[in-house]
Amino acid sequence: MIKRKILFNIFILLVYNFCNAQKAQNNIAGDYAKSSECLGVELDGSQTIKSWGMGTRKIDAIEQAKKNAVRDVLFKGIREGQQECNQSPIINSPNTITKNEEYFYKFFADNGPYKEFVSMKDTPFKLFHNDKKKGSKGFQYGVIVRVLRAELKNKMIADNILIP
Repeated sequence: MIKRKILFNIFILLVYNFCNAQKAQNNIAGDYAKSSECLGVELDGSQTIKSWGMGTRKIDAIEQAKKNAVRDVLFKGIREGQQECNQSPIINSPNTITKNEEYFYKFFADNGPYKEFVSMKDTPFKLFHNDKKKGSKGFQYGVIVRVLRAELKNKMIADNILIP
């Protein structure tokens, strides 16, 4: 009888640990940042991008995804997805961010000028429900945005950040 009780307790403990391990694994998957992905290029030269953002609230994660899309087009280039996207970043100089730290701090601030160069008009509503991952620090949402690449480049030239 005692052996049976011990075996039953061990079984319950194993099942409990397995369930918690699965839950932890799902949360950890939401902590890794995903790369922005090119979905296509429009006739005006703008890029349609699937970008990801983290936040404790849905609206914060979506705003972060917009910032990430603009930041990737500016500094990293879009390497994932369709090959038709211009893969090279607008700004190639590695010291540009540190030289213009105050400018980019204001540019990417909440309601900053970056918003002029990103649009969510291509985002289907159902996407918000499908592309969501829970992490230990909040939620990660994937959204489809359009980045106005030519206008963004012109802004960097006009503000003397990029020398043509």
